[in-house]
Amino acid sequence: MIVTVFRSRLKPEAMTAYMPMAARMSELARGMPGYVSHKVFTSEDGERVTIVEFESEATHRAWATHPEHINAQRKGRADFYEAYSLQVCEVKRQTVFPSDA
Repeated sequence: MIVTVFRSRLKPEAMTAYMPMAARMSELARGMPGYVSHKVFTSEDGERVTIVEFESEATHRAWATHPEHINAQRKGRADFYEAYSLQVCEVKRQTVFPSDA
């Protein structure tokens, strides 16, 4: 499994325009082959953390290079984000408790 950790800070004035694009990217990701899950968390200081899981490097790459996602990335850099960091990680081991979860 491939896990992406996307940490970001939005420009304060960007929230209204950002939300429809974020909703569209969520919808698009859910429809991609190999999609497992994603969740977004926002801390008290405004940092956002998005965790995205795909089954494999190939399915993650398909998401990363999807034309609509690439356009959203460009718009994010130009209009929405003050700063961000992106980490793409390969899961080496996973433990789930309880075991039926």
